Amino acid sequence: MYVVIGATGNTGKIVAESLLAEGKKVRITGRSAEKAQELVGKGADFLQGDVKDAAFLQQAFTGAEAVYALIPPSYGESDFYAYQQVVVDALAAAIEKSGVKYVVTLSSLGAQLNEDTGVVYGLHYMEQEFNKIDGVNILHLRPSFFMENLFGQIPVIKGNGVMGSPTKADLRVPMIATKDIGAYAVKRLGALDFSGKSAQYLLGERDLTYNEIAKIIGAAIGKSDLVYVEFPPEGMIQAMMGMGASENMAQRMVKLLEVANTGRLGEGAVRDAESTTPTSIEDFAHTFAYVYNM
Repeated sequence: MYVVIGATGNTGKIVAESLLAEGKKVRITGRSAEKAQELVGKGADFLQGDVKDAAFLQQAFTGAEAVYALIPPSYGESDFYAYQQVVVDALAAAIEKSGVKYVVTLSSLGAQLNEDTGVVYGLHYMEQEFNKIDGVNILHLRPSFFMENLFGQIPVIKGNGVMGSPTKADLRVPMIATKDIGAYAVKRLGALDFSGKSAQYLLGERDLTYNEIAKIIGAAIGKSDLVYVEFPPEGMIQAMMGMGASENMAQRMVKLLEVANTGRLGEGAVRDAESTTPTSIEDFAHTFAYVYNM
């Protein structure tokens, strides 16, 4: 039996659906029974509870062969790092006490850095805490920036006619489609071919600059003159708060981009056959255009 945390999210849903399609027994957790209904209809067992509740998680993990673990997003938290710590502590206690032997986590590029990386710093904390647990084989997946985060550019394009963020326009960054993260997690969960404590970078199809991304996205949406503009951090903070994020969460996202702009975020990451995933930005641009035109 497999347990999937965040099974209604971008990567967790792919993991749960794929394991179910392979005939595996899957248990999912969450606070909303309504959101879980689609997966329950496909055969998943659902336990309703809070990911911050270690006793609930221990109940969910007991009897599991493997767990797909992540920190569910909660953008309105007044102290986002404190929220991450609470979730990690609950997950770690449940893993240790439940007897589960295999865990695949959704971490991030940058989690290898022992410095404040904003929203990613909580994932560094997760890796460190999970690695202290004896007798459990843990694989941390460290994907790069999600292509799906580009959907946040839609109101910017429609309102201002440009793409923009505090990220440097000419900075080369790896970018990955979340479906490729889910597919890789399923592969490793199915094989259970990892031991001890390890990490795997997932770097997308290739590195890109936002100048290049703007041209590709622009072509897909019929705006061949679309350009990327570097915005001041304060603008991003206000925009995120306008979409419901707390000020602290927005500030921590900006902190991540500040570290990324130095080029340090990818220190230690190696692009090879294992870390390179298939979906290109050109492939994703078709999906972007569909959402843009909805």
